[in-house]
Amino acid sequence: MSKRVDEKHMIETAARVANWGRWGKDDEIGTLNFVSNSQVKAGARLVINGDVFPLGMNMDQNGPQRGYEGRVNPLHMMTWTGTDVVTGVQSRSLKRPHEGTWYGAGFSDDYITMPIQCATHWDALGHVFYQDIEQKKFYMYNGFDPINVNSAEGCSISGIEKYYDKMAGRGVLLDVARYKNVPFMQPGEGITCEDLDNCAKSQGVEIRTGDFILVRTGDSDRRIREKQWGTYCGSDAPGLEFETIIWLHDNEVAAVATDTWGCEVRPNNSDMFHQPWHQLCIPIAGLPMGENFRLDALADACAADKRYDFFFVAPPLLITGGTGSPLNPYAIR
Repeated sequence: MSKRVDEKHMIETAARVANWGRWGKDDEIGTLNFVSNSQVKAGARLVINGDVFPLGMNMDQNGPQRGYEGRVNPLHMMTWTGTDVVTGVQSRSLKRPHEGTWYGAGFSDDYITMPIQCATHWDALGHVFYQDIEQKKFYMYNGFDPINVNSAEGCSISGIEKYYDKMAGRGVLLDVARYKNVPFMQPGEGITCEDLDNCAKSQGVEIRTGDFILVRTGDSDRRIREKQWGTYCGSDAPGLEFETIIWLHDNEVAAVATDTWGCEVRPNNSDMFHQPWHQLCIPIAGLPMGENFRLDALADACAADKRYDFFFVAPPLLITGGTGSPLNPYAIR
């Protein structure tokens, strides 16, 4: 059982995993500094069959969001359609010279309105702030002032665009659900440091500096199969226990992602903190995190040939000042 996360434990663990100043006082990408050209080349060498596993959720009205923290599923709206073309509406509206055509052709167009964190996504290091309990002051990663995130510019420091050339390298799947011999883990079921070590050992895979770690609980794909998200977003979930932030820090992981809505276990072992692991992962350790990944198909392939590392590619959209980015990550084997 994870140790109770009270003020003392939070402060001690924050000091243990802090990466402020490690890569200079102006650093905005945290543990992505571990990703070098050699790590990217090592990842690329893992491509043997050329099989591509997309790890992202569809961005549509069937997604996981139910209004938690104001988040909804993507709203997809058409501005021009095929109907507009064949009825001549497009041509007349755009004052084109030929009835029903757009210079001999027609077109469709659309747009999407969506919270950045509504489906599969990365969180930027400007997404979560840490409150120094003793000073009663909030901080961003690397000690930056949260005032650098504002309505005019978004994240003027540590926005998602700062990840632009770092999200590729060696990926490692830790299939904790399969290690525990269950099809999926239950809400409230935590993953400990010992679980991560033993899972890696059982799979015969070594964790290396600069790895992208994907942790499978089976949660998101189960919900998709059942066509029922229930309390998936914002409520109880399987996930990482608080102390795993130390494991991730000590193993010099570049980024971590899970197939759950918030990476960490809910409910957690704290009466004080809603998401204590979050509070250290992003603003203290500077560790990018991904949520709502789909990992079941990749897990089946890894289990079939006993290869749990692969070339991982997951660039964000270059949303200047964004607190995160939607994406469709690839595991290429």
